[in-house]
Amino acid sequence: MMEKQHIPEPVPFKFGKKLKTYLGVAAGVGLLALLIAVFVQQLPSERIWANLWMNALMFLFLGLGALFFWTVNTLGESTWQINIQRVMESMGLTIPFAVILFIFAFPGLKDLFEWTHNEHLDKILQKKVAYLNLPFWLIRFAVYFGLWSFFAIYLRKMSVKNDYEPHEKYLARLRATSGWFMVLFAITSSMSAWDWLMSIDAHWFSTLYGWYIFSGMFVSAIAVIILITIAFRHFGILPNVNSEHLHDLGKYLFGFSIFWAYLWISQYLLIWYSNIPEETVYFVERLNHFKSLFYLNIIVNFLIPFLALMTRGAKRQPLYLAIISVIILMGHYLDLYLAIMPGAVGHENASIGLLEIGLPFFYLAAFLALFFIFFEKAKPVPENHPYFIESSDYENI
Repeated sequence: MMEKQHIPEPVPFKFGKKLKTYLGVAAGVGLLALLIAVFVQQLPSERIWANLWMNALMFLFLGLGALFFWTVNTLGESTWQINIQRVMESMGLTIPFAVILFIFAFPGLKDLFEWTHNEHLDKILQKKVAYLNLPFWLIRFAVYFGLWSFFAIYLRKMSVKNDYEPHEKYLARLRATSGWFMVLFAITSSMSAWDWLMSIDAHWFSTLYGWYIFSGMFVSAIAVIILITIAFRHFGILPNVNSEHLHDLGKYLFGFSIFWAYLWISQYLLIWYSNIPEETVYFVERLNHFKSLFYLNIIVNFLIPFLALMTRGAKRQPLYLAIISVIILMGHYLDLYLAIMPGAVGHENASIGLLEIGLPFFYLAAFLALFFIFFEKAKPVPENHPYFIESSDYENI
């Protein structure tokens, strides 16, 4: 076991002017792409709203996936992840701000969701009106964000308190609260997937859908955790992160990419084999009009990570792991595109152009700016955590 005095001290993180300038330029690129789409290209309104909705969801998924990962490790009293805990905490604190991004897209709800047109509902949608109605939908929206934001803020508060007043009571509260979060997250993550994504294709349903969306969310968050961890390790902000930690993160990226593929193929085969029109319509639309993207989705999100991360050494090389993480992150953005665009926009108006490529830069810049602000407000690592030394001396068996 290493002695604490031999553990390298982290370089203090400063959200400096240079970094703010880079993020400002990225945000400007995204806003410019949106302005061109609206005023120059004059794209259909449903495509504009769908892009705003899609990017708000991706923003949320990164924070929510990180919060889930942190709470799972906290509940299991995992030791290896203590050195990257502040990365997950700070990502989780972006959740309350995702509300603002969703609200920006609220004026387009009638373009996104067919069930909001009360005067034109067919028999199938009329049977769902008790659940799919705007007042109840908004109440659920507020409940989801209220719960997620409370847990993100409260857990962070307990974690930071333990930095300055080390006590078992704070760790006990972290574990107990993480347990409650797990229960509520299991319910709210699936319900929010039904509300915000599955109800875009309101005539269609899948009992696997909540798990499917969760798997994509989690893999996306792991990819960003890896990228931030590698960057912070390079600049000495997380000096105790070694190849063993990267190996474990790589295993999560590899394993849950396979889990995502398992859920994807399970949903596809069960629906296709049963051949019920109300279910197959979802895949018919995507296979007939989004065929190239449909198969590219499988290649990027399953085949590439499966082949690229299969070996032990692949998960321990920072640059290689970072490249694969970027590819997978873009792949799950594509997966979200396929979940939204066919139903919300339709094949006549859907495309991948300047808006789809440029707008994510604004949301990524906003996410990173918030992350850096929150990361700067606490110590880079929870040095007074009882597992900190063990985490710094972590070794895969």
